[in-house]
Amino acid sequence: MSRPSFDPRRHREPEIRINMRIRADPVRVIAADGGMLGVLSTREAYRIAQEQHLDLVEVNPKAEPPVCKIMDFGKYKYEEKKKAREAKRKQTFVDIKEIKLRPKTDDHDLAFKARAARRFVETGNKVKFVVRFRGREIAHPDRAQVQLEWLLSQFEDLVNIDSRPMMEGRTMTMMVSPKPAVMQKVAQQKAALEAARKKAIAEGRQPPPEEKAPEEDFEKALDDLEDEDDDDDDDDADADDGAEEVKV
Repeated sequence: MSRPSFDPRRHREPEIRINMRIRADPVRVIAADGGMLGVLSTREAYRIAQEQHLDLVEVNPKAEPPVCKIMDFGKYKYEEKKKAREAKRKQTFVDIKEIKLRPKTDDHDLAFKARAARRFVETGNKVKFVVRFRGREIAHPDRAQVQLEWLLSQFEDLVNIDSRPMMEGRTMTMMVSPKPAVMQKVAQQKAALEAARKKAIAEGRQPPPEEKAPEEDFEKALDDLEDEDDDDDDDDADADDGAEEVKV
């Protein structure tokens, strides 16, 4: 049986009917000041709205009869968008930062990745560690286990363990997430920044610019380290190929 084709019209947000687009008749009408005007014909309600240079907006089409309110629809839409932006700004999103390792990652790079992981967690992100095995490295997963346990010891005061070290194909992974206290601190910091922004606007000053996320520098440095690991992988592959040729 074929699946029904996707129809984007079915996934649109419900359209708000206004003025003469309102199909219901009669309607219960709320005045612009919030008072009740009672049940009126749609034409009469629209006439009243027009006299006040306002719109008749259907706010509850499922009621019996449907409920309409007299308002400035343009201003209403602006306020709704403003509320949505404010709500989005106040939300704390949890992202997953991935840190890649190799069993041969040296102590210096391992220490840097531990600092990066701690910073990621402090800014409210989950962290997924991925240890990649190449060639004969897969025969010694204990090295990766030791690495992950050491990394965890560097910031275990901040995290809950979502998944302990486990093998997934030719990789070993571990996932951690910030403790509630960490997330609460992140939310408080965002609230303080938002309060400062609103205060600046209220006082007619330029609001402080959004600062670069503090973890971005770590992300770039990690990318550079991973590029070096990829180059090492190519060197290892060439060395393995050479060893195979000698055996032949």
